[in-house]
Amino acid sequence: MSPPSLNGTSVKAKKQELKAYFRQTWAEYESLFSLINNDSAYYLRPERLRHPLIFYYGHTASFYINKLMLGKFISQRLNSKLEAICAVGVDEMSWDDLNSDHYDWPSVEEVRLYRTQVAKLVEQLIDDMALTLPITSDSLAWIILMGCEHERIHLETSSVIMRMLPLHYLSQDNPNTKEHWSTCTESGKAPTNTLVAIEGKQIEFGKPNSDDTFGWDNEYGYDTLAVPNFSASKYLVSNQEYLAFVNAGGYQQSKFWTDEGKQWLAYTQATMPRFWFEKDTEATSDKSEHKKCYWQRNLLNEMPLPLNWPVEVNYLEAKAFCQWKNSLTAPNNEQFFRLPTEAEWLCLRDKVNGDIGTWQTAPGNINGEFYASSCPVDQFEHDGFFDIVGNVWQWTESTIDGFHGFEVHPLYDDFSTPTFDGKHNLIKGGSWISTGNEAQKYSRYAFRRHFFQHAGFRYIQSHNQCLPNLATNHYEQDAAIGQQLHAQYGKAESVLPETAQNYSQQMTEALLDIVTKQGISTGKCLDLGCGVGRTSFILAQYFSHVDGVDFSARYIRHGVSLQQGNSVRYQLENEGDLVDFHEVSLSDVDLPCSENIHFSQGDAGNLKAVLTGYDVILAQHVLEQSYDPRQFLHTISQRLNSKGLLVIVSSYDFDEQVTAKENWLGGIKVNGENMTGFDGLSSLLSADFKLVSQQQLTRAIKINRRNFSLCFPQLSVWQLK
Repeated sequence: MSPPSLNGTSVKAKKQELKAYFRQTWAEYESLFSLINNDSAYYLRPERLRHPLIFYYGHTASFYINKLMLGKFISQRLNSKLEAICAVGVDEMSWDDLNSDHYDWPSVEEVRLYRTQVAKLVEQLIDDMALTLPITSDSLAWIILMGCEHERIHLETSSVIMRMLPLHYLSQDNPNTKEHWSTCTESGKAPTNTLVAIEGKQIEFGKPNSDDTFGWDNEYGYDTLAVPNFSASKYLVSNQEYLAFVNAGGYQQSKFWTDEGKQWLAYTQATMPRFWFEKDTEATSDKSEHKKCYWQRNLLNEMPLPLNWPVEVNYLEAKAFCQWKNSLTAPNNEQFFRLPTEAEWLCLRDKVNGDIGTWQTAPGNINGEFYASSCPVDQFEHDGFFDIVGNVWQWTESTIDGFHGFEVHPLYDDFSTPTFDGKHNLIKGGSWISTGNEAQKYSRYAFRRHFFQHAGFRYIQSHNQCLPNLATNHYEQDAAIGQQLHAQYGKAESVLPETAQNYSQQMTEALLDIVTKQGISTGKCLDLGCGVGRTSFILAQYFSHVDGVDFSARYIRHGVSLQQGNSVRYQLENEGDLVDFHEVSLSDVDLPCSENIHFSQGDAGNLKAVLTGYDVILAQHVLEQSYDPRQFLHTISQRLNSKGLLVIVSSYDFDEQVTAKENWLGGIKVNGENMTGFDGLSSLLSADFKLVSQQQLTRAIKINRRNFSLCFPQLSVWQLK
C-alpha cells in the first residue's frame, strides 16, 4: 500500500485513506509477530545489542501514546508502566539501558490487550479530529503518519531479530498469511559481476516540496554536490562473490579491516557473514569423511547457501571485502574499489522511474510484493543495473547528517540527531520487507557500522580515494562549547535585560569606540581567547587583518566552519536530560564570511613569533585561563606597534587547578594588604602602558531553560607608551 499523500480536496476521503494506511500497517506488524509460535521467544535476546522482542511488540504501540501525550492531543495514558518500559532503547546509544535485569517485562497477553486499546484509540482520533489539508507537520494527522512509519521501521528491524531466533520458535500456521511470508525458492550459480560506467552529475539532496508524502526530519533541507564519473558493479555482491573473500582467509587477515573492524572481529570472533553457518553434508556411499558446506538462515527456513542471492553483511565486512578486492589489483592501478556514497547511489537511483506512490508494480524485490526473503541478484534490472532498489539495503560510505535547513520535529527531536555523530552510516535502496517511507527515494536511514539489517552492498570503482560526500556538520554536544555558541550567535533571550545581551558586541563596541577616539590605526588586530569567533568576525569589518587565536581547537573549529560559509549546530540543555537543538550561521547575525581572519590554536603564554606587529590586541579572559598570566603580561608589549592598544577583559576569578597561586594577579594578600586582580594588572602594565579607560561589562551564559550564569567582567584599555 502506498503512503497517503498530504494533499487532497476531501477531508472525509483523506481520513479514510489515513485509517486504511494505519490499519494496513498495524495488520502487517501483527502478521509478523504471529510467526512466533511460543511466547517464551518474546523474552529471548538473540541479538545482545537489542532488547527482547516483547519490547518491540509493545514499543510501536506505546510510541503513539507517548507522542500524542507530548503533543497534548490526548490527556490520559492507557498504561503508564508499559509506556515507560517500552519507550526507548533501540540503538545502543549511551542512554539506552539494555540490561534485562533492570526491566519487569509485561506478559505477551498484556501487550496484546494494550495494542488493541491503542488501535481503537487511534482510529477514534482519526474519526474525530479536525483536519485541514494539506497535512502539515503540526497536525495530529502527521503524528499518526509518524506512528505508521515508525512501526514500518520496526517491522523490518524486528524481522532481523526474529531471523536470529532458533528456527523452531517460528512457523507459518496462519493459512491467510502463509503465501505472504514465503521464501524465494530460486537459487543457483551467481552471474559474473562487472563494472558499468556512470556519468557524473550534479546531485540535489533533500526531499523536494513537490513530494507530498510524510518524511522524517533528516530528509528535509537542501544541498548540492558535483559527483565525478565512476563505475559501479552491475549486481549486488552475491554470496558466491563474497565466498571468495571468505575462502581467501579474509576474516583472518587484519590488513583488510579498519580499526573498528578489528575490534568487532576480536569481540565476535566472526569467520563468515552473520546469517551463514556451516553444516555437515551427508556421508557418501563409499563412507568417505563428512564435508562441511555453507548454509543460509532466512526468516523462516534454512537452505544451502544460495550463491546467486546477495550477501548480507554489516558495513565493516563490506568495507573489508573492498579492501581485499583492491589487494588483487596491480600496485600501480589507479582504480580504487570502495562502497558508494549517498550521492553516487542517488546517481544510480535516477535510473529507476517513479517512486512507491506511482508504481503499479514494484520494480524490485521491495514492499513485500514478491518474497519474504532475498532473491537472485539478476532478477530485477534497471537500465543495465540490477537491484538499485530492493532485495537488500546497500551500505554506503556516507555517515548521516542533516542537510542545510535541517530542523528537528519538536515531538520527535531524537529521531535523527543522536545519529549525527559520524558513527552511523547510511543504507540506501530498501530490502524485500521495506515498505512505506523506507521504500521511497528520499528516505535516509543509518545504523552503527557493526549492526545487521537485511543489508548487503555493491561496490564502485573510482580514480582516487576521495569520497564525493557532503561535508559533515554534526551537532556539538559539549555543554561548554554549546553555551558559548549560544551566547555569541543565539537569539536574544527575552528574560535578560538589554545590558546583558550580546557580550561579544559589548566588548567590540567598547574597543572600537576607543580606537576611534585615540585615532589608532586599523591595520592588524589580535583576538586572543577568541573562542568560537564572533568578536573576530565583528572586528574583521574594521581591521585589515584579524588573527583569531584560542588555546582550544575545539572552539576554533566552529569559527573556521562559519568562516567557510557553513552553519554550526549545537545542543543546549533544556531541563535535566532534555536538550534543545540549534543551528546558526553568520547570516543569522548579519556578519560576512570575512576572508581577512586567520584562526589558529595558540597558547597565550607562549605565542608564535609570527604573531606580532598589531595595532590592537584584545585578550578575552586570557588571564584567568592562563597557567602564567604574569609571563603573558610581561611580554605582550613586544607584539604591539607603537602607541598600540591592549584591551584586557577579565573577571579575575583565578583557579588553582589552572593557575598556580603564586601566579595569581589578585584575590590574594600581599604584605598583609588586599591585592585585587586589577591592582595586580596595573602593577605589571604601568611601566610600559598607560591606562586609557575601564568599564564593567555584563556576561550572561545560558545554562538551561531556567538558569543563567551572570558575571560582570572588567574591560580595561591600555595604550603602549
